[in-house]
Amino acid sequence: MSGPTRAIHSLTAPPRPPPPARPPLRRGTTAASSPLRGSSQPHPQPPLPAPPSLASRRAALLALVLATAPGLPAPAAAFSLGIPGPKEMLREQKKKSASFLLAPIAASRDTLLKAQALLASPNASAEDAEEVRGRIGAAGRDCVPRQRNSIVAFQSQTGVEVCTFSLILKNAASLLAKKDPLKVEADAMLGDLIQSFSDLGTVVDNSNFELADDREKMKDGLLSTISALDKFEQSVKDCLGV
Repeated sequence: MSGPTRAIHSLTAPPRPPPPARPPLRRGTTAASSPLRGSSQPHPQPPLPAPPSLASRRAALLALVLATAPGLPAPAAAFSLGIPGPKEMLREQKKKSASFLLAPIAASRDTLLKAQALLASPNASAEDAEEVRGRIGAAGRDCVPRQRNSIVAFQSQTGVEVCTFSLILKNAASLLAKKDPLKVEADAMLGDLIQSFSDLGTVVDNSNFELADDREKMKDGLLSTISALDKFEQSVKDCLGV
């Protein structure tokens, strides 16, 4: 009986070996893994303060200005703040553009001087006489009614100001009172200038260019008109303050 029993035990499976022991975790590994776990779950950030509204910024700025500025009277004008008013700014702009405004006067003077040179030439011809008439008419700048062409004459009849010298004076004296002495003087100089151009035109129309006496009359008329033009220019400068 003992023989078979040993045979049965020999067929039984051998017992399993114990599992290998795991090496203990290193402290360095555990310490390194801790911040990784912490970074995977970020801490909530505190909410940012809301930016101040536009109204609150304006109010703060106004309060700062009022706190640092000296006391001003209630109706403080631009002059009390040292800031030029609109009228002063316009006056400065007119001064800066004075050369542009006075340019037609200078051009008329140059035209009259060229006409004077033609009259002084000993070899003047009939063509030169027509050129003198044309230059005198151009220098008048549509201020003499009988020297205007049909288009300009029609415009003047509709109420449009066509006299260049009158337009120049209106621009230069626009900031002055109606009875300002400078404006009154400039108006008088304008009237004298227009009358001088009218008289010169009459002399030229009734003169014979080939006669020495008539040419002398035209020369005198040119000198008188140039003088009136110089006086008008100075009155305009006085209105501009230049």
